[in-house]
Amino acid sequence: MNQHAEYYRAMTAKDARFDGVFFAGIKTTGIYCRPICRVKTPRETSCVFFSSQAAAEAAGFRPCLRCRPELAPYALQQNLAHAIWRKIAAGALNERSVEQLATEVGLSSRQLRRVLLQEFGVSPIELAQTHRLLFAKKLIQETNLSMTDVAFAAGFGSVRRFNALFESRYQMTPASIRRSALNTQELTLRLAYRPPLAWKELLQYLSGRAMAGIEYVDFETASYLRTVQLGDASGWIKVSHLPESQQLSLSISAGLHRVLLPLLERVRNQFDLEANPAMIAEHLGQDRILARQLHATPGLRVPGAFDGFELAIRAILGQQVSVAGATTVAGRLVKQFGEPVVTPWPQLTHHFPTPAVLASASLDQIAALGMPGKRAATVLNFAHFVESGGLSFPAHTPLDEVIRTLKNLPGIGEWTAQYIAMRALRYPNAFPAGDLGLQKAVTPVGETRTSEKSLFMQSQAWAPWRSYAALLLWQSLSTEPMSSTVKK
Repeated sequence: MNQHAEYYRAMTAKDARFDGVFFAGIKTTGIYCRPICRVKTPRETSCVFFSSQAAAEAAGFRPCLRCRPELAPYALQQNLAHAIWRKIAAGALNERSVEQLATEVGLSSRQLRRVLLQEFGVSPIELAQTHRLLFAKKLIQETNLSMTDVAFAAGFGSVRRFNALFESRYQMTPASIRRSALNTQELTLRLAYRPPLAWKELLQYLSGRAMAGIEYVDFETASYLRTVQLGDASGWIKVSHLPESQQLSLSISAGLHRVLLPLLERVRNQFDLEANPAMIAEHLGQDRILARQLHATPGLRVPGAFDGFELAIRAILGQQVSVAGATTVAGRLVKQFGEPVVTPWPQLTHHFPTPAVLASASLDQIAALGMPGKRAATVLNFAHFVESGGLSFPAHTPLDEVIRTLKNLPGIGEWTAQYIAMRALRYPNAFPAGDLGLQKAVTPVGETRTSEKSLFMQSQAWAPWRSYAALLLWQSLSTEPMSSTVKK
C-alpha cells in the first residue's frame, strides 16, 4: 500500500495513532485537517497529504476551525529535522536569527535550511511563521488575552505584522474567531496527546519524586501543580486530565503569559505528550514480561522533566538511597537555596535554585543537607557544569556521546547518566541496566537476580523504546506503583 492510500485509510478510520503524523489538505475546500477530524470524509481524489502544518499552509491550505490542527501532538521522530523543529516550536526564532539557531544545533545556516526543506518542504522562517500563527489562533480561541498580548506571546514583533499575516494566510481576521474566556488573570490551554494515557500512574510516579515546595500532586483533583521560573517570568502551573477529549488542561498564572511558547514545550516534554503508545506497544508487546504490563497499564509514559537541571540534581541526590530519602534531602535543598514565591497553594513555596546559586554554595553547606561529602561534591560540580552550558547538547547528539560526557563528570556513573538521558534529555532508548529494580523485574521467581550485563543484552530487543520498557518493568514490581524498590 502506498503512503497516500495508507494515510487516506487512516483518515477514513479517524485513527488517532496518526494524529500529528500527517495533515490532509482538501482540494475542494482549501482547508487542511487532522486525520481525526469528525467532518464527513472527502473523496480520496480530493485529498493531498502533508507531513506538517507548515507544508500544508505553504501549499495554500487554511487550518480547519473544527479539528484545529494547532492542537495536534507533534510527530515523534528521532531525527535532526524534528529536533530542530522542537526548538522552533519553543520559540527559538522569535528573538534569534536562523544563523544563531544553526550555530546552536551545530550546522551552517545553509545546512539547517536544507535539512528542514528535505523533511518538511519549507524553510525555517516559514516553519516558525506557521507555528506562530497557529499558536496565536489557539490563544484567541481559548483565552481572552488582548490581540496585542496574543501577538507578542506568539512571537510576533508587532500587532500590525500579526494582523496582516493572519488575514493573508487564513482569509479571516483574528477577531472573527474570538471566543469568550472567564478569567483574565489565569489562562487555561489544552494540550492534545495520542491515547491511551495512563494518567493515574503518571501522577503517582511524579508524586513520589515531587520536591517539597516546588511541585505537588493533588490526588483529589487528579492534578499536578508546580512553581515555574523562566528567565524573569515567575508563576505556577496546574495540569489536569480531560480523558473525554484526549487532552490535558493546563492552567497558567498571569506572570507566565510572556513565556507561553517555551512553557508549553516544557510541559509537553514533562508529560511525554508526543509519545505514540500504539507504536510503542506493538514493538514492546512482543516481549512476554512487557506484554503483561502493557495490558495492565496501557498508555504508560516516560515522565520527563520540566527542568533538566532540577531533574539531574534530584537524580544525584537519589544515588544509593531510597526514593523517600532522596525526596527528603531534595526538599531541604529547595528550602535552603531556592527562591521563595507566593502561590495560591501552601504546598508551592519556592522556585528551584538556579545552577549559579548552587555553584556558588560551599561544599559544607550542601553536605549539611544530609549527604556524604562525595555526593555534595557531585552536586557542586554538576552545578558548575550546567552553569557553563554543559547540559545543552547540540540537537540530535547520539545517546552514547551524551552518556560518555556525563560519566566524565566526578560522581556521575552509568545509572545516573542513563536516568538523566531518559527523563531530562528525553532519549527514548536510554536504559539504566544497573538498576536493581529492573534486574529484579526480569528475574524469574526463585532464581538469582539477573546481572547488569545480561539485562543490557536482553534490553537490545526493546530498542528504540528501551526507556518505555524501563517504566513498564518498574511498574510491574508491584501492584502499588510507588514500590520502594523502584529507583529514583
